[in-house]
Amino acid sequence: MKIDLTETTSSKINKALVRGRRAVGTPAVGMVLTLVIVTDEENAYDALKAANEASKEHPSRTLVVVKRVSRSPRDRAKARLDAEIRVGADAGTGETVVVRLYGDIADHAQSVVLPLLLPDAPVVVWWPVNAPLDPAKDPLGALAQRRVTDTYAAEDPIHELSERSAVYTPGDTDLAWTRITPWRSMLAAALDQKPCRVSAVEVEGEEFNPSCELLAMWLAVRLGVPVTRSASAGPGLTAVRLTTDHGAIVLDRADGSLATLSIEGQPDRAVALKRRETAELIAEELRRLDPDDTYAAALRFGVDRLAAAGSGAPKQAEETAPKAEEASDADAAPARKPARRTASSARKAAAK
Repeated sequence: MKIDLTETTSSKINKALVRGRRAVGTPAVGMVLTLVIVTDEENAYDALKAANEASKEHPSRTLVVVKRVSRSPRDRAKARLDAEIRVGADAGTGETVVVRLYGDIADHAQSVVLPLLLPDAPVVVWWPVNAPLDPAKDPLGALAQRRVTDTYAAEDPIHELSERSAVYTPGDTDLAWTRITPWRSMLAAALDQKPCRVSAVEVEGEEFNPSCELLAMWLAVRLGVPVTRSASAGPGLTAVRLTTDHGAIVLDRADGSLATLSIEGQPDRAVALKRRETAELIAEELRRLDPDDTYAAALRFGVDRLAAAGSGAPKQAEETAPKAEEASDADAAPARKPARRTASSARKAAAK
């Protein structure tokens, strides 16, 4: 069921939601959170489609905030709020409200969203594109327990990662980090299979892919060893090579779907490591609403320090690793003592 409201208010939207639930025969509210999506008109459809898929796992009230650009001074001076309400089959397993803000009201979106939040339920704000530099200080971000951005959509993803590390606030996260969850799990499991000491790491992937940088920073923090970042044609992450005292461990994914795990002394294994859709990524982020300390440790390591770590792990990284392990033992490999070895010897060992 769809209800369109023109030049409306938050109060009228709430009343229309109640009428819509009664009309489709679901007067009770069985949603677990409020998901606020802040986007533009161009990306609203894709973001809403991903949110509806994620609502099958996390029934929620989805509020899509679209700030419309006014073309003339007369239009900018006229504030207007339009809304499209979807309940029942048109809204997945929850409710959807698409609000379009015109004129001066676009600068005060929090005053529109606040009355529409579910009472006593967590709030997650997601910016698919054009995320603020400091999400926690954004008026909409201040309403949320979790703030989800996507650095991959930024014009300069690597620079934006550096900027976000300086303003990180507990509750911030990024879909570029979510994309590497299977990689982190696979690498941790590979190290558990064969006790060894890691001396160097090489991460290979697209040049301007923030997920590659985050994986490299996570490995530098966890293992306390030099991490070399190399570029490839992609797609996304293509390979991780670990040099150990028992031979090389290589996780190679050339086609973006199927990877090969090679461990010295064991037969090669094919593992499913496909690139996931946005709906899967946002559903994963909605599973946890507490601060992600592992992401914070990797982000604070800093992109600029990766070059320094390539010639020797900074002392601060060794001090950070035990703290990060205490915070999240589930997805972490044991910290290793660094042993100096050049990047060229790491590649030679990986090729054997």
